[in-house]
Amino acid sequence: MIARFHRGERGQSLVEFALAVPLLAVTLLGGADMARAYAAQLAVQNGARAGAEESALDVTPTGADAIAAVQNEIGRTPGLTAANAAVTVTYTLVDGSSVCTGAADIQQAGTSALGAPCYVNVRVRYTFSTLIAWPGLPQSFALDRTTRVRRYQ
Repeated sequence: MIARFHRGERGQSLVEFALAVPLLAVTLLGGADMARAYAAQLAVQNGARAGAEESALDVTPTGADAIAAVQNEIGRTPGLTAANAAVTVTYTLVDGSSVCTGAADIQQAGTSALGAPCYVNVRVRYTFSTLIAWPGLPQSFALDRTTRVRRYQ
């Protein structure tokens, strides 16, 4: 009778283990997806900042230089493809829509003066996809960050 009792406990442990393993796996995968999403959001935010900083401090800034800085920053994060980031660079006055002094349009940098400062606006959009399809949650979602910095040149 005692031997049957011990055999039954081993079976109980096996059943408990079989019930706990799927919960542990889902928890670990969910944590990994959340960490990846957070890292991607930080990379997009830092990319926008790096692109704006590049254009703000450069004597003759171009949109291509800012885009290269954004892609360089995003490319440092494992698992992200920098070429998939959609980057928009514009140069405007304080109102956000007027052309800077000495520029033909908002795609070109003008001069920044004390009375009419010119700002660089860098917008970065990136689509993030999860590892697995979670019930009730989208498979992918858009990360969108904009940074605006005053030019000093």
